[in-house]
Amino acid sequence: MADDRTDLLQGTLELLILKTLALAPEHGWGIAQRIQQNSREALSVNQGSLYPALQRLERDGAIVGKPGLAANNRRVNVYHLTPTGRRLLARQVENWNRFTGAVGLILSMG
Repeated sequence: MADDRTDLLQGTLELLILKTLALAPEHGWGIAQRIQQNSREALSVNQGSLYPALQRLERDGAIVGKPGLAANNRRVNVYHLTPTGRRLLARQVENWNRFTGAVGLILSMG
């Protein structure tokens, strides 16, 4: 039976990470779980994509990782959105809305 989950379009993972962190700081695995839960299980993020995206966002100053503990008392990096990340999120949401609007126009044609 085919998996009904949707693969993420290239570039959307960072947007989803930023939005997730805008709601609350979280560690990597927690971010992946929240994306899956908030998409009603439609989206799944694999660790091979998640951690490089977190590293890119941290390198660009959009997020910062701070030492913390997971629910099982395991040491983790808890990621927080920075002011730079909030501005990036706003731009990416605007771009996403423009993109999906354009795709919607094409799909609604005749």
